[in-house]
Amino acid sequence: MDLDSMDCTSTIDLTDDEEILQDRHSYASVSKHHSTNNNNANTASGLFPTTTSVHELLECPVCTNSMYPPIHQCQNGHTICSTCKNRVHNRCPTCRQELGDIRCLALEKVAESLELPCKYMSLGCPEIFPYYSKLEHETVCDFRPYNCPYAGSECSVMGDIPFLVSHLRDDHKVDMHSGCTFNHRYVKSNPRDVENATWMLTVFHCFGDYFCLHFEAFQLGTAPVYMAFLRFMGDETEARRYNYSLEVGGYGRKLIWEGTPRSVRDSHRKVRDSHDGLIIQRNIALFFSGGDRKELKLRVTGRVWKEQQQSGEARGGACIPNLS
Repeated sequence: MDLDSMDCTSTIDLTDDEEILQDRHSYASVSKHHSTNNNNANTASGLFPTTTSVHELLECPVCTNSMYPPIHQCQNGHTICSTCKNRVHNRCPTCRQELGDIRCLALEKVAESLELPCKYMSLGCPEIFPYYSKLEHETVCDFRPYNCPYAGSECSVMGDIPFLVSHLRDDHKVDMHSGCTFNHRYVKSNPRDVENATWMLTVFHCFGDYFCLHFEAFQLGTAPVYMAFLRFMGDETEARRYNYSLEVGGYGRKLIWEGTPRSVRDSHRKVRDSHDGLIIQRNIALFFSGGDRKELKLRVTGRVWKEQQQSGEARGGACIPNLS
């Protein structure tokens, strides 16, 4: 995508002789109890001199992610997750012995008994879950970081909203505006040569929140179209507090879109592919641009307002004019 030519201006080892003990207060300590003649000094307390973190016991040595059943082990007791078992070609990464199909049932049982805090606890999540429910929660946790909403490149930066606003401004140099109304002009020479393009993202501050205005060109079936849509920098439940409108026109005609902004939890591609925004077929866009129809010159205006959404209210449909 050629952004430079586009212009947008704005007005463990476990054996049968080992016993795993869980400390429910710290969520994280496991000790080994041995009953050999060489550790009589330790049997009075029932604890091995060092403790091993539960997280370390349940951490796959290859991918370092938490292991979930089936947890595999080699004949020497070294464990590995089921995903990495295939990656290492059925060879133990610790001792290089063949893994086979031995399950570490003892460690799986330990995991069933655990209750652990969400991994986003440091970001504010207060929840504690059984081990096997924790992973599912973390995929939808309200405190999980957001992905960078910039659409002009595959940016891997993640963070909370204030961090991402600064990142967009300082690193991506996006247009930053304040106010609940906007008026943007999108220009492209030789628009008939462009089938897929993304214009520079615009971020504006309104009602104490941040919104991202997107404008893209792509193929809808066999028809080249332009699309403008809004994303809310926050969760979907917060996005539902707002409505927005987009309008484009010229020469006595206009197209208007009204809808609810999508959360940045949904990628810009997901929103685009759902056609949830103002869609303008290219012939109409060139008509609005005027002149000899060889240059795209679209002025998109819009506004954001707060409105109490009814539960289950349907989102507005895409506006696609019929040119036949």
